[in-house]
Amino acid sequence: MSKSIDVIVIGAGIAGSTCAMQLAGKGHRTLLLDRQEFPRHKTCGEFMSPETKEMLEVLDIHLLDIHLLDQSKKPSTMDHAKIVMRQGGVIEAPLPGFAYGISRYELDQILHQKALEAGAQIVTKATITSIEQLEDASYEVQVKQGDERISYRAKAVIGAHGTKKPRGMASAPDLRDQTVYVGVKSHFSGIEIPARVELYFCEGGYVGISPIEDGIVNVAALLTLDTVQGSGKSVNDILQAASLTNVSLAARLAEGKPVDGTQVSIAPLHLSNVPEPWSQYPHIGDAMLMIPPLCGDGMSIALRSSLLCARWTDKYLQGDIEHADWQSNYTLEASREFTQLLRRARRIQKLAFAKTNKFYPGLARMIPGLAAYVVKATRLSEMNAAR
Repeated sequence: MSKSIDVIVIGAGIAGSTCAMQLAGKGHRTLLLDRQEFPRHKTCGEFMSPETKEMLEVLDIHLLDIHLLDQSKKPSTMDHAKIVMRQGGVIEAPLPGFAYGISRYELDQILHQKALEAGAQIVTKATITSIEQLEDASYEVQVKQGDERISYRAKAVIGAHGTKKPRGMASAPDLRDQTVYVGVKSHFSGIEIPARVELYFCEGGYVGISPIEDGIVNVAALLTLDTVQGSGKSVNDILQAASLTNVSLAARLAEGKPVDGTQVSIAPLHLSNVPEPWSQYPHIGDAMLMIPPLCGDGMSIALRSSLLCARWTDKYLQGDIEHADWQSNYTLEASREFTQLLRRARRIQKLAFAKTNKFYPGLARMIPGLAAYVVKATRLSEMNAAR
């Protein structure tokens, strides 16, 4: 079976859903594909920075007006961060505005509904078997869904597939760091947490704890593969093993219990050395840039890249620019937007794991405003560039 479409967005997470919503809203025939079924839990900090809230409002999505599946539930709010070092030292810093906590199980469904209302078609449990760019610059995308095989002809393809590219697609090896990480996440009940996000450093990585909806907290970790090996096979085993290297984290997790069915892991993960805005097609979200999660800005990067890419893709689909201009303009703007942010984030990650990190709480007390400055250094700028 063969079908024609204007644009295919590969990956139905935050970046892909909002990009599809924008392009469908402009009148383009838009197909949003994902190899997984929704709703589902995903490895994510589920922390929405103030910048994320701002960008959702640009898209006319207002968090405080969102109705979740259970309308008695609402996203939580956070106004400061608490960082707990392995040796027990603590740093606290205000966030540059209110942050929100909402599970990806809820958020992805909200964004999918917005995309559908805009006119996008969503197809899940679909595996892309090949992507070929034709002589006229259009794309032929082969998709397998169950026993059915469909060939799509699209003028544009956008990659929002995270770090796992479709079959046959590969990145240059120097674009990603060689250190191999494992990401895990579980919801917990019974952990009382004030309006803050907590970050615990442990051997080989860190564990973040933040409130989401209905009194539940999200516990998400990024750990090096070598420290995870031998910890056990389950997400809960890995989290418990990590907590043995930070007594404050162990005490925190002991307050609650894991919520069944919310455990997810992903591996291997490699952090970005530089953004990758384009390969055979444009990339957005984690496909473009995997930032150190301790910076807490992954969701806003997904949204900002979605906004930038949708704007240039619309120009291309409208016939205002050629394919080469689409590629060069989006690549230039995305690189300008995210390269410095990534460099700052990588420097802060390196400092966080330095042997001298046990002295940081003392420095933060000696230099008022230092912790708040570090928090601000890992945020995106205001939305002027994307409006």
